[in-house]
Amino acid sequence: MKVGIFDSGVGGITVLKTALKLLPQVDYIYYSDNNHVPYGTKTKEEVLGYVNDVVAFLISQQVDAIVIACNTATSIAVKTLRSRYPVPIIGMEPAVKLAFNHHSDGKVLVTATSLTLKEEKFKNLVNRLGEEERVCTLALPELVTFAEAFMFDEAQIKAYFKEKLKDYPLEEIVAIVLGCTHFVYFKKILKECLPPHITVYDGNEGTIRHLKELIDSEKVMHIRKEPEVTFYYSGKRCESKELLNKYLDIIEV
Repeated sequence: MKVGIFDSGVGGITVLKTALKLLPQVDYIYYSDNNHVPYGTKTKEEVLGYVNDVVAFLISQQVDAIVIACNTATSIAVKTLRSRYPVPIIGMEPAVKLAFNHHSDGKVLVTATSLTLKEEKFKNLVNRLGEEERVCTLALPELVTFAEAFMFDEAQIKAYFKEKLKDYPLEEIVAIVLGCTHFVYFKKILKECLPPHITVYDGNEGTIRHLKELIDSEKVMHIRKEPEVTFYYSGKRCESKELLNKYLDIIEV
């Protein structure tokens, strides 16, 4: 069993890490589309073209399922991809429903890229929940830049969060949703900037649990082997030891 996971950059490695924990018997291809990172600042047409090329490549590698480990790419392309390709394609979705399931009142702040927050898919998600008045949004595109540069300086990131959150009524907010896989790298630092009553959610675990439901989990559970992970960097197999070590360090933390 082989699963392809892709993102515009390193954000999806947080999803790969969850997959290795919940489905350790599976082999993985991780595809980082670094030539086009970030997706969140591109046009819909550009992102759709990039994503289609990535999925076509993963299909050529004979994967059994694909995880779009990018909220922006999911919101723009998942419907088209599912109609075009025969394998299960699992997308990311901001964990808004999860937040509302745990909090019956108070506001939920959804953070994501600007493109994700503008897309109909996100608006439809909020409309289905019937909680429009309780949702507020915040675009944090700089976090993608920080993650891609492996910039995890705690003081710098804390200052960034405090500046971005200064105009939000944190006393009214009960939950913050990380609607971009790059943002998950900064979850711990964000929590340290927040009052203790605010819970932070991301969609990684829910996405991989959905993957487990779609693949032949009974068959997979009988496999007894160490997973093989192959990394691709915009279509080329990653051979850089320095970059591979950075990827592996993220997985092992």
